[in-house]
Amino acid sequence: MKSFLYLENSQPEALPEPLDRDDVRYAPALVRCFLEEYTRPGDRVLDPFAGLGTTLFVAEAMGRIPYGVELSEEKVAYVRSRLKQTESLIQGDSRRLASLGLPAFDFCMTSPPFMTIEDDTDPLSDYTASGGGYRAYLQEMRGVFAQLRALVKAGGRVVVEVSNLKQYGRVTPLAWDLAGEISRVMHFEGEVVVCWDHYDYGYDHSYCLVYSVM
Repeated sequence: MKSFLYLENSQPEALPEPLDRDDVRYAPALVRCFLEEYTRPGDRVLDPFAGLGTTLFVAEAMGRIPYGVELSEEKVAYVRSRLKQTESLIQGDSRRLASLGLPAFDFCMTSPPFMTIEDDTDPLSDYTASGGGYRAYLQEMRGVFAQLRALVKAGGRVVVEVSNLKQYGRVTPLAWDLAGEISRVMHFEGEVVVCWDHYDYGYDHSYCLVYSVM
């Protein structure tokens, strides 16, 4: 896998209202790059923060078996309306992955909900409740990936797309902080820098953190 990619940050379809107010999908081309590198047709692919379904849609189109977990009822309804394998998407809380009856997976790719140091809402509640702050968020994320480790087959990869966040002159080193937390429960293989033609969060690039399960 290359350590640097340049991609257009584009989507094949616009979202319906009101989902289009917060379109934070990564590009399908990014998912294709990693599925081509790390998977084969028939492999099970999981996104534990399925969001608006990009990982699942691309996996299904490429002959992989998609699975996802998403908390938002609205997003689940949208994704199921476009998936052939609708039963593959579970409405649930990824902090409880171990209790959802999921099978073993060959590969995982996700972009978790982001949080800045100043935020006081909980990203893992779909931003609907107050949280315990940035440090608590990082610890909960580590807990999610600790549960995920038990679901990924030995030798499987986990790819996490994430960015540092620059806002009002202050930087939240989210990509680096998450890399450290997840590295406590999985083997960190390195990062792929993804440079986009346009991007949010104060930067023109993001990182795909690559982990392996031993």
